[in-house]
Amino acid sequence: MIDVLVVDDNPIVRAALRGYLDGLDGVRVVAEAADGREAVARALAHRPAVTLLDHRMPVADGLSALEELSRLTGVLVITSDAGADLIGAMLRGGARGYLVHGAFDPDELRRAVLAVAAGQGWLSPVAAAVATATVRAQASREDLAERQERTLARFRLTRRERDVLDLLAEGLSNAAIAHRLLLTEKTVKNHLHHIFTKLGVSGRMEAVLLWTGRR
Repeated sequence: MIDVLVVDDNPIVRAALRGYLDGLDGVRVVAEAADGREAVARALAHRPAVTLLDHRMPVADGLSALEELSRLTGVLVITSDAGADLIGAMLRGGARGYLVHGAFDPDELRRAVLAVAAGQGWLSPVAAAVATATVRAQASREDLAERQERTLARFRLTRRERDVLDLLAEGLSNAAIAHRLLLTEKTVKNHLHHIFTKLGVSGRMEAVLLWTGRR
């Protein structure tokens, strides 16, 4: 028998989840909680195999309770927030699975509970897509950073020239770059002249394209 703890501050959501789970062979809801603090107490008392955990709750939200909960039970996050930051934080914090309200059916909930109870992971397609996109974006950022380091070395750019290039790539004007770096506009123009000469480009656009890896 797989014992489940349902944690959500909305009693209607808790009732709906209980209704889904009570109809499954080998699964039973042993307790409910309305906030993170109460969830930890219920987990200590009942030692459920799986905890369905919401994020936005009073007293203590899901993320703040996750570290303690993940030591006591397998955590399957079920929330309406599909943001990359929260998904990443929950998975790093110890959650084994992540479902998004409105994007899963009772069968997927059943499979997710069984997977988490078996010590496996489960990401709904929505959460998986967000997580994958985040990983790819991070890889792209790391790849760009490596290329820029090679550009620095190849063209003998100084760190200050790198600062100017970064702001140039953001679309800032000479005046705005000067303000951000606490320099005079004349100094910025001198830096740009040296940058263009070192890179062998004729102007701002070419420099930005080279610096951001699009040339």
